[in-house]
Parts: sequence; C-alpha cells; structure tokens
Amino acid sequence: MKLTAVLLVESVEDSLAFWVERMGWQKTIEVPDGDGLSFAILVNEGSELMLQTFASAAKDAPQFVAGPGRHRTSLFIEVGDWEETLRRLNGYEIAMPEKKTFYGMREVGVFAPGGHVVVFAMPE
Repeated sequence: MKLTAVLLVESVEDSLAFWVERMGWQKTIEVPDGDGLSFAILVNEGSELMLQTFASAAKDAPQFVAGPGRHRTSLFIEVGDWEETLRRLNGYEIAMPEKKTFYGMREVGVFAPGGHVVVFAMPE
C-alpha cells in the first residue's frame, strides 16, 4: 500500500518555493497550465506529495472543491535530522513553537503555502 497526500493550493509555484527550495524535496513531475503549473509531484526520502491547484481540481473533481471556504490538510512529517529541519525553517514564520510531547517527540509547526498545517517531528 502507498499513501500520498494531495495538497490543494492556489499556486503550485508558491508551494514549490516552500517544499523544494526551503525543505529540500525534489520535483519529479509538473503539469503546465497556461503561464503556470496546475500540478506537481514531489518526493523526499521515499515520501511523495502532490500539489494541485484548486482550479485544476475543480476541472477534475469539482465535488472536492465546491462549497464555502477551501479544503485544508494537516501533515505530520517525521524527520531524521532535527537540526537540519530547524535550519531549513530558520526565518520562516513558525505557527507552533518547538515543543517536546508526552509521547516522546520534538515538534515544530508551520503554515505552508496554501494554509496547510505542517508539523515536523522527531523522536527524542
């Protein structure tokens, strides 16, 4: 079984700035649409993430984007190098300051482009 998150966003390019340039993911596939991108697939250490614009999703499956407000996703990403993750987040607005949890994790959270909540975590 394989599980891949799909984040619906206004702009794939804005999200690429965060995921690729800041966090070190690699873009493997992109789908152009007019002057921009409508879709991209990113990979990092065996994990996969898809980015799709709301406009593209509305064409493919309007039931997923209909109604008031926008659909948002929360991701919990376990990392292998805590200091490297903090270095990559340096200067980025932190939504949940670093903390240690009762279940033995160090965590820090951000709002990624598109308003998605991303919590990076590492076992202590």
